Amino acid sequence: MAADQNKQRRGGLVLSERVTRLRRIGAFFGHGTLLLITSSSALAVLFIFYYIARDAIPFFWAEGFGLSDFWRRLGEFFGSTHWYPSNPKPEFGAASIFIGSLMVTLGAVVVAVPLGVAAAICLSDVLPFAVRQYVKPVIEVLAAIPSVAFGFFALVVFAPQLQENGGHLLAIVGWVVGVPIGFLAVLVLSDLLSEPASDRIRPVVRGVLFLALAAGAGYALWEMSVSLNAVKIDSGTNALNVSIILGIMALPTVVSVSEDALQAAGRELREGSYALGATRAETMLKVVVPAAASGICAAVVLGVMRAIGETMVVWMASGNAVQEPKNWFNYLKPVRTLTATIAGDMGEADQMTGSDRFHVLFAMALCLLVISFVCNMISEWAVRRTRRKMGAV
Repeated sequence: MAADQNKQRRGGLVLSERVTRLRRIGAFFGHGTLLLITSSSALAVLFIFYYIARDAIPFFWAEGFGLSDFWRRLGEFFGSTHWYPSNPKPEFGAASIFIGSLMVTLGAVVVAVPLGVAAAICLSDVLPFAVRQYVKPVIEVLAAIPSVAFGFFALVVFAPQLQENGGHLLAIVGWVVGVPIGFLAVLVLSDLLSEPASDRIRPVVRGVLFLALAAGAGYALWEMSVSLNAVKIDSGTNALNVSIILGIMALPTVVSVSEDALQAAGRELREGSYALGATRAETMLKVVVPAAASGICAAVVLGVMRAIGETMVVWMASGNAVQEPKNWFNYLKPVRTLTATIAGDMGEADQMTGSDRFHVLFAMALCLLVISFVCNMISEWAVRRTRRKMGAV
């Protein structure tokens, strides 16, 4: 009897060891498979960097080039505005193209970031939950619209309106943007300037200052609208057109990610602020938004990356004209961007593989990759810095 029990125990121990060994082997292969899948994206990015850099470097340092030729080509590429790649004696000055990309990106950020963050705050803490459940999906539908549809709208609908009624539209935008900004500025200045007065006459002084400053702001806005009404736009396919459309395209990303970050701050943080006597505005601006700053920063970076990497819209609606230095940062003039240049010239350069015109396009692609990498690193730094601050608090 005792011998049978010992055999059963030994058999159970052997079976347990086999099961444990099989589990370890399964866990090893499972972890290895997950690691391979996870690292595949990083490997893909490294291969993209490698193959683009392989075809970009010959433009700067071709066979037979010396160090002086390398610096000359580098200076021409980043410092010259003479972009004539198809001439018998080609020139590859891409400074205007880089400026065009910067203009379009900054314009899209100005459109998308304030509207996106404000919409996220409204969805998170202003609108009722039932309304939010309907509004947020409608905003996110914009992300599903193909970029060629946005480009077609910008080219066929928005560009003619901008060319025919551009001054009037700019005046309306100036009033829409300037009135709330002017009101807040007048309110803050009247409060600051009335502080030295005594408590008895301070309301009167504040009211007089408010009326005087409001009259001055209104006059300034009127003069601005008159000047904008007189603006004539030669072509509706310009940097302003592309900036507005790209800003609308980036809105869903900024709104969605920012709203998720604000929701992640938690109800406890808001309730604690309310319990200490803070108003809703103070709670949002001084408590919730700083707590969600890392997520909002990520939303802004994603929106910037959407604007930098967009091709179809800028190709269709930017005018594809290399700006002269005197027109730099003039949003009413046509521009040319890096992505549109790569997409437009690659078909012609493909027949000349190995030429400078072929390699310069890969040099532009490498610059786009480096810019994207730097933006991602900045976002990571901002997120970690915010987390350290929140941890210290």
